[in-house]
Amino acid sequence: MTHRPLRICFVAYRGNMRCGGQGIYLWFLARELTRMGHEVDVFVGPPYPDPMPFARSLEQLPNEQFWGRWFQRQPGAMLPSPNPLRIFEPLNFYEFAASYLGFLPEPLAFSVRALGALTRQLRCGQRYDLIHDVQCLGWGILALRALGLPVVSTIHHPLTVDRRASFVRDESLREAFGTMAFYPIGMQATVARRIDRVFTSSSVSARQIEADFGVRPERIAMVANGVDTDLYRPDATVTRDEREILCVGRMSDPNKGIRTLVETLPHLPEDVRITLVDDDVPDNGARKRARELGCEERLHIVGRVPTDELVHLYRRASLVAVPSRYEGFGLPAAEAMACGTPVVSTRAGALPEVVGRDGILVPRDDAEALAQGIRQLLERPEHRRELGRRGRERIEGRYSWRRIAEATAEVYAAVLDERRGRPARTTTSASAGTLRANQSRPSSVA
Repeated sequence: MTHRPLRICFVAYRGNMRCGGQGIYLWFLARELTRMGHEVDVFVGPPYPDPMPFARSLEQLPNEQFWGRWFQRQPGAMLPSPNPLRIFEPLNFYEFAASYLGFLPEPLAFSVRALGALTRQLRCGQRYDLIHDVQCLGWGILALRALGLPVVSTIHHPLTVDRRASFVRDESLREAFGTMAFYPIGMQATVARRIDRVFTSSSVSARQIEADFGVRPERIAMVANGVDTDLYRPDATVTRDEREILCVGRMSDPNKGIRTLVETLPHLPEDVRITLVDDDVPDNGARKRARELGCEERLHIVGRVPTDELVHLYRRASLVAVPSRYEGFGLPAAEAMACGTPVVSTRAGALPEVVGRDGILVPRDDAEALAQGIRQLLERPEHRRELGRRGRERIEGRYSWRRIAEATAEVYAAVLDERRGRPARTTTSASAGTLRANQSRPSSVA
């Protein structure tokens, strides 16, 4: 369906592709929407995105990143430089104090800065059809809606998921209290319930948002994340390493299940190695666990790699393991499949929706089952090639950014129709590019 070109304003409190899925989502969705003829302005906080020449304008909203310095145990570097007195500016002081007390101040502070910047633009005569918030959900976002602007937001998964994972990691009552205080769940849930629409990437995430944030199901649009299928694609000139298993995930995030993957090593042939894309630091817990198991030499941690090198790693690996305990989407699985690399994944979160029958699914937190799935593919090269071919077709057909942008624009149109008092278009999981909760049954280990 063809719609008139819209003027869309994106607001994102972190914009860099290497700081998480929200940066990837922002960059590619904005690019595809402009290719469709829409105009896009971006207001974004640090770390800032790669250049976005397709955007009509991009305004960087700086902050002093107090929380990051405190989290990295750099209290001596907390004062602003070169002018320490800037700490007494209201938002700076709030962020400094909140970071010191163990709260996450970024979403609220950014939303207030975005509100100020957008208000100045509106006073100068700028007009927007719609505001698209990317996972901030601060009070300032709600204030934008109070100005009469339609507002939607993307939640890849609610912060309640991260809080539950943090509780698993906590080792004392003090740490558990810190977890309770850290996440601004009350603010985000309240904002999510009051804006025009919430985008999410899977039926699992939709149910989680409904249950934990209290968002009505008709206000939730299941539009998947996308994959750059031009960049992530097979390359027949790259030779597969038949004994290399690739995993992309952070050991510091309990949801990624890296410990379980490391614990598969004693169950796998001795010539099989794991390449882990994670911070290559001396205290990386994956290396420590491999050492305890006597398998340290079979774990290679390569650090955070540039995108072109990551693509090469996907193409070179025999298979990609995704041992997650929860995923709101599962981008490494989708990227691997786009590169024609077979995937062994847990049945966690949205991964069964992404992988479907075109990969192998095993129970989460079960090293023996994960090892069995890996062995099944290592021993059957023809099956690996077949799953790689099918996986590429699946991602191209369902998760290209063009399809995601088209489905997103359909939801924009429905929101605008509602605002004008017209019957809303049907923008459900049947729309192009959206996920169907039961569209396929997953393959599993026999």
